[in-house]
Amino acid sequence: MGFSEKQEELVKESWEIMKEDIPALSIHFFTQILEIAPAAKGLFSFLKDTDEIPQNNPKLKAHAVKVFKMTCESAIQLREKGEVVVNDSTLKYLGSVHLQKGVVGPHFEVVKEGLLRTVEKGVGEKWSEEMKGAWAEAYDQLAAALQAEMNKEAAEINNNKETAEKDVAAEIHS
Repeated sequence: MGFSEKQEELVKESWEIMKEDIPALSIHFFTQILEIAPAAKGLFSFLKDTDEIPQNNPKLKAHAVKVFKMTCESAIQLREKGEVVVNDSTLKYLGSVHLQKGVVGPHFEVVKEGLLRTVEKGVGEKWSEEMKGAWAEAYDQLAAALQAEMNKEAAEINNNKETAEKDVAAEIHS
């Protein structure tokens, strides 16, 4: 079906509103993620050894702003380009990091729910089911691109491992 003109309009309109308060909304975004799935805290080195969500943690703030902005900005590209476009090296890096951290499908759903709650808070009374649908579609496209990269990286790792095992076996038998 693709991303409609109306969906793009809703995402852009809400993004313009949210840009006014990115730092606070970014922290809210991560707070939502950790409220939905407290165990996710273990995926972040800067949160592992604390019992609370450190509102003043500079690493959390920087990471939250980066994630929130990337998610929002990639959503805006959907109609224009027909797909989420993330710089290849950035996508490869993100795929690698997420694979190393053990991120799996259900984690993406938690982040999606955190994002939708954050957009709802950020836009206030402008929030609607239509806007929710637009953001959900945009996020699903970004998550699919990231998961495809993670799968590609996992396949490369497995191929390299199998090749190394065959090389060792050949040396043993020669």
